[in-house]
Amino acid sequence: MAKDKLKSKKIRISLTAQIFIGLFAGVALGWLKPDWGVQTSFLRNIFLNLIKSIIAPLMFSTIVVGIAGGGDLKKVGRIGLKALVYFEIITTIALFAGLLVVNITKPGVGVVLQSGSGSGDLGQLSQTHPMTFIETIVHIFPTSIIDAMARGDVLQIVAFSVLFGIATSALGQKKEIIVKFCEGLSQVMFKFTGYVMKFAPFGVGAAMAATVGHKGLGVLLNLGMLVGSLYIALAIFIIFAFGSVIIIFRLPLKKFIQAVREPFTLAFATTSSEAALPKALEVMERLGVPRRIVGFVIPTGYSFNLDGSTLYLAVASVFVAQAAETTMGIHFGLDKQIMLMLTLMITSKGVAGVPRAALVILLAALHTFGLPPEGVAVIFAVDELMDMGRTSVNVLGNCLASCVVARWEGEFDDNKARLFGTPEESLNSDLQEESGSYAKTGSISA
Repeated sequence: MAKDKLKSKKIRISLTAQIFIGLFAGVALGWLKPDWGVQTSFLRNIFLNLIKSIIAPLMFSTIVVGIAGGGDLKKVGRIGLKALVYFEIITTIALFAGLLVVNITKPGVGVVLQSGSGSGDLGQLSQTHPMTFIETIVHIFPTSIIDAMARGDVLQIVAFSVLFGIATSALGQKKEIIVKFCEGLSQVMFKFTGYVMKFAPFGVGAAMAATVGHKGLGVLLNLGMLVGSLYIALAIFIIFAFGSVIIIFRLPLKKFIQAVREPFTLAFATTSSEAALPKALEVMERLGVPRRIVGFVIPTGYSFNLDGSTLYLAVASVFVAQAAETTMGIHFGLDKQIMLMLTLMITSKGVAGVPRAALVILLAALHTFGLPPEGVAVIFAVDELMDMGRTSVNVLGNCLASCVVARWEGEFDDNKARLFGTPEESLNSDLQEESGSYAKTGSISA
């Protein structure tokens, strides 16, 4: 028996390793057999549909339990304020990190913009617009929570769940029925997430195969400098900005990397933040972030803390400005670039519920500053490759934000972080399930 257990441990492959195997297999399939790669996209769609079915009930249950179970409504307001302050600071840094790198690498110099190229895509984008500040505020509050859940509108689900949790906490003893129901629902949804994650390697592989099969690796030769500039800027931002945050707030670096690698990889391969949301909620609570913080900060950050997307906007907008100077002689100096960054700082907060939000914001900013919209059409060719980077950094940034707010509140659990990913964590989880102590401890079984 001991030998059999030893063998099973030796051949066991972690989910992260399985996802990477699926990722590289998908790239190989899309490169060698592009037609087959494109045809596998249905597997990606199945995986994303399953993930999206988890988001609404999982978010609702975790937020309600976090607020109604905690009982201190002042903490909810304080957490929200701290989260928004952090979001604003870090996204501003992201914008100027992108501005710095794109002015050094100059990916748009020498690129010729052709009028009328990609007009169909531009026409689709121009039919929508980034929300104004007032429109964003109105959009937060849903007319129907069922409709919001059906559309997967994260911001509206968060708003309704917070108000529902506050109302539940005001019921006194009667709230226990609702809290227990939501606790049970969250356990079921996390268990359901575990089942769906077993399909993740196939969904990720299909996503990569379809992307490479459709776009081809050759597209990088034409716009490789633009893609490279974005990834260089993202890497610098992660190392210096996120690294500084981790040091300042004394967060466990190795354990944090271990926790975020799965949601990060899922977001990168599927270009979908939603695909990584259930796993991100799970691993951050296992890492030591209290449920009420992780359940509020991460979903809210999906609308207000898009670090990767804001950095992308800085790189892409200045790329178009550089190409416009090559094509039309339009000079776009540093003073105008700074004004553009300030504009993006405001308009990027209105992306909630906007399809292809980053490109919509970019198109609106170009129009405001008199830059040619044909630049967006050029970016379309490699946008999916760039989307991988910006989406995964969005997820990484929101996971980090939940840890920062937890530490800021003095509620980050270093003991849970120390046990993350160890046999002791699994043992504690099993004991809690057997004793039925989930409600008392607030922990999550992986």
